[in-house]
Amino acid sequence: MNTTRKKRQTVELSYDSFLDIVANLVGILIILVVVLGAQSSSRIEAIKQQTNMAAASRLAEPDYLESLTAQLKRTSAAQQDSDRLEHLIDKQQEVIDQRLLERDLLLDLLHQAEEAWLEAKTKFDDDRVANAERLSDYRQQRARIAQLEKEIERLSSQPQTINELQHLPTPMAKTVFGDEVHLRLKARKLSVVPIEQLLSEIKNNFERIAPGSKEGIQESAVGPLRGYIARYELEKTKGTINRGGQIQTATRVQLLNLSIEPLNEPHGIPFGDAFKQGELLDVELAGRDPASTTITVWVYPDSFKAFRSLKEILYQRGFATAARPLPMEHVISGGPDGTRSRAQ
Repeated sequence: MNTTRKKRQTVELSYDSFLDIVANLVGILIILVVVLGAQSSSRIEAIKQQTNMAAASRLAEPDYLESLTAQLKRTSAAQQDSDRLEHLIDKQQEVIDQRLLERDLLLDLLHQAEEAWLEAKTKFDDDRVANAERLSDYRQQRARIAQLEKEIERLSSQPQTINELQHLPTPMAKTVFGDEVHLRLKARKLSVVPIEQLLSEIKNNFERIAPGSKEGIQESAVGPLRGYIARYELEKTKGTINRGGQIQTATRVQLLNLSIEPLNEPHGIPFGDAFKQGELLDVELAGRDPASTTITVWVYPDSFKAFRSLKEILYQRGFATAARPLPMEHVISGGPDGTRSRAQ
């Protein structure tokens, strides 16, 4: 046991000695750093003094002063050149801005010129189309004139014939208020136009539409009756009326216009067959009083001659006749402002 204790004491003493050595070395190093730092500071200060003295001596030299003066002049000249260039740049920028403004103005003028050119081109095209149409019409008229000249030449070469006109008494015309029968004479075909029956159908439609809530203009048609249909427009409006001091709501249904035409063309029976016994005219006039019945004939230009023959036959039977001439392309039409027939 004593031997072990001695060994431990020996190790412990050796460890403390090592720490003392390290501490001494650190102290020596610190002292060396302080000494070297003091020497470096003094050396730096000496170098600064030498440098200042050298610079002062150089400033005192004439060549160095001239060099500084020349450098200063060059610096001043460079500054002046810089100022001059900046001024020139500003001037150039003003010129560029002015050119840009002029460019925008020229672009606007170019745009306006293009629009004016397009408008003029469109007008020119329209005028050219109109001229072409006028030229076509002119050529058609020339061809028509040439055809008429040939017809005149042909007729002038034919012997003249005298047509005997039969005179019919023409009494004073009077407005029709009694029974009225409507006939249509076109392409030398005669047919009965059931105007009264069609108007009755339209009246029934009025009575059916009046209670509804829909207002405005409505289109409709009735028929066919005896081969004819009636197309019409009516207007339904609501308003207030004063009835016995009370304000009430009233519905007004008004016929705006009416057109009557056959389902197919040509329509009717040949004019020569209409007067045979038991045919159209006999059936339609049977039982009618000539004194209170007027025959209204809707006649087209291609059947004016046939109308005169029809008028002669009706006159022989005692019926007054009213003529309603129509252009070839028109249909039988009427409206709220229409007029009654005038018979002779």
